[in-house]
Amino acid sequence: MNRYELLIGLILLLASCRAKPGTAETRESVPANSTVIQTFPFPEIPTMLTQPEERKAYLMAHYWDNFNFADTALVNNRNVAEQGAADYLAILADGTLSGERIKGSLDSFCKGLEVQEHARKVFLQMMEDYLYNPNSPYHNEALYALFLERMLKSEYVDEARKSSLKFSLDLISRNSPGKRATDFVYFLPDGSKRSLAQTRAKNNRLLLVFYDPECPSCHETMQEMVADGLLAEAVKAEKLTVLAVYTEGNQEVWKRTLSDLPQGWTVGSDHETVKQGALYDLKAMPSLYLLDGSKKVLLKDAPYAKIREEIAAL
Repeated sequence: MNRYELLIGLILLLASCRAKPGTAETRESVPANSTVIQTFPFPEIPTMLTQPEERKAYLMAHYWDNFNFADTALVNNRNVAEQGAADYLAILADGTLSGERIKGSLDSFCKGLEVQEHARKVFLQMMEDYLYNPNSPYHNEALYALFLERMLKSEYVDEARKSSLKFSLDLISRNSPGKRATDFVYFLPDGSKRSLAQTRAKNNRLLLVFYDPECPSCHETMQEMVADGLLAEAVKAEKLTVLAVYTEGNQEVWKRTLSDLPQGWTVGSDHETVKQGALYDLKAMPSLYLLDGSKKVLLKDAPYAKIREEIAAL
């Protein structure tokens, strides 16, 4: 049994055993002078629902029914609101719910949060942090896109915020797995230029690396890649092409750091074309894409560990 199965089982148990507010059981179980520890108010699942699938479907359809989005203290309580949201997203993304049920559950969630200004602000940021941040264990752009699509329909979200959400949604939709990677021009150290489409993908594989040598947060990943014997051997054996593209505007920095990268890599500078045109989503650097020979995206903005698994299988 994996972590998510355990999580779902625990939540279903809590939803089954939760005492109704105001009952004698609730009053008698909490001494008058004790501090009540708040937990997420899971919905009570009807006892007539006995099959795990139908109980789970009910849970996700009514997950937020008992959560008071108007209570700012509750919304700000990380042990309740944030933990409840984390559990919610884990179940929503576990692959067992139909697309229709996922959209229905998200719609119920958004109906609750959108009408309260504070809750709207908090949960919009929370969903971005959990689903859109590539370093989040809950990172899921497909789920975030569904959330954005629903919030863009909200009459409570102002046009300035909608413009920001629309920009994020547009970025997510670009260069998705299965789509052709957006073409762009880059310049080699000798001044000649080439496009992504013109770049040969040896063995039908190309690892596209957008990088910035002055980015402290991405330095560790770049060092790992440079020192990785598996990657070096794959490049030497022509199992794949590595194209590293500098996306910033300081050409002196780029040229000074060229020697830090392996000779077997193709290294270029796009003169900020990608960033200024928002051609790719560069929210975290380095940003790694695995492409095939026709430049179709196989992995988008993937962690190097995932890229490495693919390299090992070549």
